Amino acid sequence: MRYFFPFFAFLIFLLSNVQAQSPLLPFNRDYYNLLERYEIKNGAFNEFFHTGTKPYQRDNVARFLEKYNEEATNLSREDAFNLNFLLQDNWEYTTDSLAFSKRPLGKHIYKRPSDFYYYRDEVFDVHVNPVLYFQGGLESGVDRVSFRNTRGIAIHGSIDRKIGFHSTLATTDLVFPTWVDGYVKRHGAIPGQGFWKRYGDDGYNFFSARGHFSLEATKHIHVQMGHDSHFIGEGLKSFVLSDFSNPFLFLRINTKIGKVDFTNLWGQMTADIITSRGVPTDGRYPQKWFSFHRLGVNFGEKINVGIFESVMASKADWNYFNPIIFYRWVEHQLGTPDKVMLGTDVKWHPAKGMQVYGQFVLDEFVFDEFFSISGEGSSRNKHGVQLGYKYIDVAGVDNLDLQLEYNQARPFTFQEKFDYQSYTNYRIPLTHPRGANFREALAVLAFQPLPRLTLRGTFMYQMYGTDPTETDNFGGDPLKSRLQTSTGLYGNYIGQGIKNQVKMATFHAQFMLRQNLFLDLSQTLRRDYADGELSSKTSYGQLALRLNMGRFDQHF
Repeated sequence: MRYFFPFFAFLIFLLSNVQAQSPLLPFNRDYYNLLERYEIKNGAFNEFFHTGTKPYQRDNVARFLEKYNEEATNLSREDAFNLNFLLQDNWEYTTDSLAFSKRPLGKHIYKRPSDFYYYRDEVFDVHVNPVLYFQGGLESGVDRVSFRNTRGIAIHGSIDRKIGFHSTLATTDLVFPTWVDGYVKRHGAIPGQGFWKRYGDDGYNFFSARGHFSLEATKHIHVQMGHDSHFIGEGLKSFVLSDFSNPFLFLRINTKIGKVDFTNLWGQMTADIITSRGVPTDGRYPQKWFSFHRLGVNFGEKINVGIFESVMASKADWNYFNPIIFYRWVEHQLGTPDKVMLGTDVKWHPAKGMQVYGQFVLDEFVFDEFFSISGEGSSRNKHGVQLGYKYIDVAGVDNLDLQLEYNQARPFTFQEKFDYQSYTNYRIPLTHPRGANFREALAVLAFQPLPRLTLRGTFMYQMYGTDPTETDNFGGDPLKSRLQTSTGLYGNYIGQGIKNQVKMATFHAQFMLRQNLFLDLSQTLRRDYADGELSSKTSYGQLALRLNMGRFDQHF
């Protein structure tokens, strides 16, 4: 079964009438927010891609931006700047002639604002860029300096205009602020990363590699295979699938016909790791297999509804590779205890400049207990709910954007009673960083007063329950078995165990020095409470310079 992915990809390559291609555009929240705000600002869905499944294809992004540029009127200077920035980043797929760099370095370096070096002819197209992230920060009451030092390279392009490719390689040394460091130590893993080593007494070192190839099997079917992350939904967080865990081996087939978008995703994930003194060490790590499909439909130009189903299994099975089968039926026919999840996501544009979105995921459902008072608080009623709202150009103020989001997950959601079937990857939740047994409210207010300057305030409140001891299970940790709970069948509630609260605010200023080169300055205030008592209080300031990299989200 381990040969399925290369065999299937090779079969598609041989049998399909390959069309012009495009690699995927790496997922970066700030970058994707710029794209999606144009759709919201327009008040109608774009015809090139559904925003609920990320990442997007570069060529589709370019076509969407070009059409918006042709039809948009009265753009603010900030929106015009952002539009040019995004088009320049995907210039090889545009039909209009975009400006070359005003001050290139010699004949070949930065001829285009977005590319350190590129070569393009009828056969080969390649774009090469350095990847850098230098950051330093000071935290109140902490003697050590936190920092990040990332160096790497990113390459994307195509061969014969048929096969697209993307690869990023980077090495990182860093020291986290205390709350992120605490999260890493509790999970034994770094969010968004895999294997790591110690760096000094308090730091971490890791090597990152992401890459995929892509092709158009037909006019309406796009295929990708590689190692990377994925995100489902419109929110700051996701209950379906997020980029918070380690990138994984995947095969993705996206079929788009008119208003219908159908995504199949199969992945091989790391079920657990082998450690020595708390540090990952050599050994054959146990694997698990993830199968996912989502059907999204635009009802008119205002409402999009998606339904999804996923399976997490400790062993691969050919039955789950049927792209149009109902997984729950397959699981019953096989007699397996594989973990099946169902759910839906929705977005609605009630007016230009506004979007309402949400998600509902169902881990386990017992009808009588879900709708009966006598079954209130059942540990078998496991689900997650998200509700969000976006408002672009608040009160008519150009480039003042607001996003509000509420998330909650009942205890024991994403847990499983059999080994290697929890909704995790490399010991990190596949969805929300908090796992389950929590409520959360988020607010983001962003303002772009100048084309190159963006100011952002992010506010978070969390209430969640944790386990008093390692052997307890009150339903918050997806890695624990739901067969060994610390509660009864009924009477379970969100926040059970030790009740924790987090209040956090970050004020961030971002200045673009040149294409994809950013200077970041931020200040974070955080308060943690346990059983109503203040357990920690911190103030953290940082300065960063990053090139061709997105910001690391520390709001968890």
